[in-house]
Amino acid sequence: MTQNDDEAVDVEPAQPGRKRDPSRDAKLLDATLEVLSEVGAAGLTMDIVAARAGAGKATIYRRWASKTELVIDAVAHMKRNQVDLEHLPDTGTLRGDLLGLFKPQSIEEGERRLKIMTGLASLLSQDPALAEAANAAVVQPWAEAHFALMKRAIERGEISASADIGTLSQVIPSMAAYRTLVQRKPMDLAFLVSMVDGVIMPALRSQPSEGSPSRADKSPLPRRASSVRKRSKT
Repeated sequence: MTQNDDEAVDVEPAQPGRKRDPSRDAKLLDATLEVLSEVGAAGLTMDIVAARAGAGKATIYRRWASKTELVIDAVAHMKRNQVDLEHLPDTGTLRGDLLGLFKPQSIEEGERRLKIMTGLASLLSQDPALAEAANAAVVQPWAEAHFALMKRAIERGEISASADIGTLSQVIPSMAAYRTLVQRKPMDLAFLVSMVDGVIMPALRSQPSEGSPSRADKSPLPRRASSVRKRSKT
């Protein structure tokens, strides 16, 4: 945290019965992403985010107790906007569906997202205790999409009901997170194709015997971690 972020902030309690405005949250998270991509983790402060969003600093502290928690929720917000679980690809094959999740982006947008993920990696190196929350933000949205596509492939008889889709659905999202957070490389189509054709599809073909119990429901994705934000008592 910077010196500004360590200073005490008088947080005005919410009025009784007052509902939180989700649109305000989105505006704050979008502002966080913009600032993070521009100045990095070291330069991001609650003051700058508040100014960018046109909000008071106390408004941010009512929702997030620290800069790291704010950034993690902002990245989760970005990832959720990248994948629509209600409108997943439906090409007729699992391979086509998995590749259909890829959305081409401009060089500028790719660099912006890479800067955001680099900023998150920097903050996590200072606070490893938040790794679980970061995993939920970065990996879980895509893992849920992969799980849904694999489950649909089971339902149409394309892959065995005994396939361990709970585990396999997390492979590509986890590798993509490693690629961006550790290797500082973008997620591109060539990488996705190599993972689908070289790892996922071969693993699904090397399935357990048909007599094994179905894992479509018995190996679900881990329960999504709750938000890391620590709100003040109201």
